Amino acid sequence: MNSQQSPTLQSFLQDSQNRVNENLSDCLQLNIPGKNLKSAMEYACLGGGKRIRPVLAYGGAVAVGGTKSLADNAAMAVELIHAYSLVHDDLPAMDDDDLRRGRPTVHKRYDEATAILVGDALQALAFNILSRQQHVSADVQLQMLRLLSDASGACGMVGGQALDFEAVGNSLTLEQLQQMHSLKTGALIRSAVVMGGLSHSGVSQQQLAALEEYASNLGLAFQVHDDILDVTGDTETLGKPQGSDKELNKPTYVTLLGLESARDKAQQLSDQAIAALDDFSDSANHLRELASYVIQRIH
Repeated sequence: MNSQQSPTLQSFLQDSQNRVNENLSDCLQLNIPGKNLKSAMEYACLGGGKRIRPVLAYGGAVAVGGTKSLADNAAMAVELIHAYSLVHDDLPAMDDDDLRRGRPTVHKRYDEATAILVGDALQALAFNILSRQQHVSADVQLQMLRLLSDASGACGMVGGQALDFEAVGNSLTLEQLQQMHSLKTGALIRSAVVMGGLSHSGVSQQQLAALEEYASNLGLAFQVHDDILDVTGDTETLGKPQGSDKELNKPTYVTLLGLESARDKAQQLSDQAIAALDDFSDSANHLRELASYVIQRIH
């Protein structure tokens, strides 16, 4: 936990993390064939992590007057997509990382073929879980499925990853860097918050628009701070190799703006995220605090 978290946020984070961990563990109790696949899926999903995206889904639900239980499926689905993306990102053909969350990556712990299958299986499971919701209408269920598929596909996370590879060794403008990260990181964060809001039947279109504005700024703030941590953090605290972006010659907010200006940028984006919630009651305080937390965290 970060020392700058309030006790309220600490409690919300811990409860949300415990909740999604328990739900993920339950949903992985499937009759999966093969010797390694089930074990590797659990290894990829249950081996730690901040669970920021599920926390944001729960925060989105509570902000519009709902409860955490309404957002359970959305929280699990978005975390499964995130877990799959990390497994595939770590592969030798991608970022070729050996360490994730302080442990060997899935392809190192098992093998490359298993890692590919794990990612495929987790992605499919995410959409299966969204399709099993009982408390939302068929229209809202379809909206959530479309939202998550857009966020995780070629016009979202996968498209951002493609831009990331194309950018290695090249110079980008600030606008190009923001476009890349709004797809690679931001799209899934936006879907988490908005799906959380959609899980409550009483949500308004104005609230959903405000949640999307909040999440767009938060997603970029999260990435700017990640770029800062790649410079200022250490491998043990980060749970992955420090300086990996520099090693891979990737353009970052720090290389483009400098360290202090990158910190200013992260603060500005965090402030804009909080401002998007001006018309919400205290029920959105968890989201407001999260906007500050993402630029203060140490890993």
